[in-house]
Amino acid sequence: MAKLLLNLRGVPDDEADEIRALLEEHGIAFYETPPSRWGVSAGGIWLRRREDIEPAERLVADYQLRRAEKARAELLAAEREGRRRTIGIVFREDPLRFVAALFGIAAVIGLLALPFLLL
Repeated sequence: MAKLLLNLRGVPDDEADEIRALLEEHGIAFYETPPSRWGVSAGGIWLRRREDIEPAERLVADYQLRRAEKARAELLAAEREGRRRTIGIVFREDPLRFVAALFGIAAVIGLLALPFLLL
């Protein structure tokens, strides 16, 4: 009986590739379903054998912990080196575009709230 190991909705391509490689490296049989044409299903990585479920879930959990630690380290390095984009940096780069976006957001919120205000 097949079991869904990983739903591919929102999963970056590099992460899915690394998980496929990890499963192949450990000899875990899997197959993949493609995403649907209309976006109902994002596809997934499925395990073929029931006995592979527990080891595969452990491998993926360990992989995701390592990936999260790596992402945190990269974020901290970017903050230390001043490469992390903040609202202040975005405003300094293009203040006119920033203010225009704020006015656009306020206009949309105002239009959405207008029917309730007129009640």
